[in-house]
Amino acid sequence: MFSIGDTVVYPAYGAGVIVDIETVQIGSKTGTYYVMDLPNVNLKVRLSVDKAEEAGLREIYSENKLLEAISVVKDIPVENYGNWNQRYKDNLEKVKTGHIEKVALVYRNLYLREREKGLSGAEKKMLNNTRHIIVSEIILSCGMKKDEAEKYLARVLFG
Repeated sequence: MFSIGDTVVYPAYGAGVIVDIETVQIGSKTGTYYVMDLPNVNLKVRLSVDKAEEAGLREIYSENKLLEAISVVKDIPVENYGNWNQRYKDNLEKVKTGHIEKVALVYRNLYLREREKGLSGAEKKMLNNTRHIIVSEIILSCGMKKDEAEKYLARVLFG
């Protein structure tokens, strides 16, 4: 269980801070929710404590672990799919895991594919979403500003 003040990654939205833990009664049921502030997108979200593990909520990585996780991606061969629909489904499954290595791999592959052949509208959205997820974790883990985090990501992934 997380506590108020913990920095976490919610795979659907990126990195943020738990600012409250609320107990809410809806009808006859009572539930406990994490309230997270996601500063990179100026958003607050609530997630049921009972669903947190299923949703992939995790602590952010330390700066060293984050750099190592992202760095590993540049040595993994680029996946080439002919069918964009299958590529999208596979990439979506990787992003849902919340593992930064998999999110960075999806970002790197989509970024390179966009430069080579272009992307569908859905894949462009996924490219932007994965960049946001990674950058938001870099910001909180390394204490960088958004533009510094974006440059850092580009340098680590693309040299």
